[in-house]
Amino acid sequence: MDNSKKYILAIESSCDDTSAAVLCNNTVLSNVIANQEIHEQYGGVVPELASRAHQQNIVPVVHQALVKANIDKKQLSAIAFTKGPGLLGSLLVGTSFAKSLALGLDIPLIEVNHMQAHILAHFIKDDAQKEPPFPFLAMTISGGHTQIVLVKDHFTMEVLGETLDDAVGEAFDKSAKLLGLPYPGGPLIDKYAKEGNPLRFEFPKPKVEGLNFSFSGLKTSILYFIQRNTQKNPNFIKENLADICASIQHTIIAILMQKLNRAVKETGVKHVAIGGGVAANSGIRAKLKEAEETKGWQTYIPKFAYCTDNAGMIGIVGYLKFLKGEFAEQNVAAQARYKI
Repeated sequence: MDNSKKYILAIESSCDDTSAAVLCNNTVLSNVIANQEIHEQYGGVVPELASRAHQQNIVPVVHQALVKANIDKKQLSAIAFTKGPGLLGSLLVGTSFAKSLALGLDIPLIEVNHMQAHILAHFIKDDAQKEPPFPFLAMTISGGHTQIVLVKDHFTMEVLGETLDDAVGEAFDKSAKLLGLPYPGGPLIDKYAKEGNPLRFEFPKPKVEGLNFSFSGLKTSILYFIQRNTQKNPNFIKENLADICASIQHTIIAILMQKLNRAVKETGVKHVAIGGGVAANSGIRAKLKEAEETKGWQTYIPKFAYCTDNAGMIGIVGYLKFLKGEFAEQNVAAQARYKI
């Protein structure tokens, strides 16, 4: 066995996707994700159902990750897992499994912060993405989180701003629900927005101090807008769906870009990376590309596979921590709230 090769098994179970990956050093050999479709009928993630589904999925997902990577579990150097933040019941499944397997194989255990992992996904060795140099600004945008972080090195990060209430992904999904679109609705808003006029309808942008965000007021204004117009015309949504989606998306992206512009101005850092599930949004990607041309930014966008919750990003943090010898004890516990 080549001693320079470190094989890390990574496990991610913070919300409703059960994922396992195998990395050889900083290269992903396999990245398996089991989605939970049971939540669609409820229009959102049901924590109790999520943790039960993780229990059903975790063994087959880990097995598949090892098979796809063509690795025997005896070759593993360490096991990395998501400690938090996330849904506690879901995190407990991944944490318990990782601890048991590490104990059984007598190999190190590595705890990973889910938010750090979204940022460090940029350091997975892959021809389809480039690594940002330090320092850089990271905007993490997902269903549960919205943050702007100044990243000074792999493990020195300063949160400059975050959401005071709802996350940007939740704003997309809840808006989609108001329009009668199925869960998760964020990608559907993106899809319909491509066919619509983003300036057709105007929504208020919340005034929030500093680099923090707020999306609850925007959601309320969208709700009243839908109620008001459907009372006048019951077919309003059907007749204007593309324009409504384009206008909602335009407003949300304007809020994000306004804060990002301010962060660049305040820090002087023009290397900007995004991560999290909402980083897959085509409108945000287009705005960042535009900023490269008009503002002289360097932007970094991970592969789609590393945007949403996945174990590949947990594995890269695991590998970087392995190199530093940062291992967890067997009494480590999952944490629903876990700051960078």
